[in-house]
Amino acid sequence: MSPPLPAHPFANDLVQFLGSALLMSAFAMLALRRMTSLVRIFALQGVLLTLSTLAVAILSAETHLLFSAIFTFAFKVVLLPAILFRLLNRLRIQGEVEVLVNVPSTMVLGLAIAVFSFTLAGPISELASTVSKGLIGVGLASLLLSFLMMISRRKALTQVIGFLGMENALFFSAINATYGMPMVVELGVAFDVLVGTFVFGIFFFQIRETFESLDLKHMDTTSME
Repeated sequence: MSPPLPAHPFANDLVQFLGSALLMSAFAMLALRRMTSLVRIFALQGVLLTLSTLAVAILSAETHLLFSAIFTFAFKVVLLPAILFRLLNRLRIQGEVEVLVNVPSTMVLGLAIAVFSFTLAGPISELASTVSKGLIGVGLASLLLSFLMMISRRKALTQVIGFLGMENALFFSAINATYGMPMVVELGVAFDVLVGTFVFGIFFFQIRETFESLDLKHMDTTSME
């Protein structure tokens, strides 16, 4: 590991700002109900992850993070959103997604999860030696908020977006806790996510043909029968 460079005030402030923005984007996913808006927020998370990785690379002098940032932009900002928008068009999904719990209650629960995450991540942050270790709580909170978004929506496609949001949070946590994973591991994870997205897409088409809807309540009714 290369020795860290002297702290750059602008880069340090940028990392903190991007962490806050990522957390706000996770809350935005809880509040928004339109599928197209959720995909746009996911793409925005990709932009935030790219900038955050670049800022941490400047602060830590970890050159491999520069390649991670380029890969993150291509994969999370360009490729995956394009696939998701194509799925929305092919499945003709428009309008708002029905929620299992109303948005105000979900937001209150999300605030409680954020407080819990920062409390839990405090001792863990003390063990890390990275320049951005204080943002580990942001990654944990974003992970749990994405999971909450998954279980509080009815449309099956929101499960994929929530899963991808959880992967974003894990990537953010890895960058801030350990300066990221080896590039081979990152490529392997990205390939698994890409294959999983295609598999989910095929699965959604099969659901649409069988139930003429992607609403999870139809699958629950069938399983009870």
